[in-house]
Amino acid sequence: MFERIEYTVERIDGDYAYLKNMAEPDEELKCVARALLPEEISEGSRLSYEMFQYSLI
Repeated sequence: MFERIEYTVERIDGDYAYLKNMAEPDEELKCVARALLPEEISEGSRLSYEMFQYSLI
C-alpha cells in the first residue's frame, strides 16, 4: 500500500521547494522541484503526498 505523507512548504528557492515532513519534524528538509508540486503553493502551504503525487491540503 502507498503511505500518505503530509508536508509543510518551509522555503521556496527558485525552481525548488523545501518541504518539512510533519510526522518527522526533526528530519532534514526534502528538496523537491516545483514542477512536481501544485502551482499555487507558497511558503507555509500544507501538502499531501500519496501515490507519487503532491496535492494541497
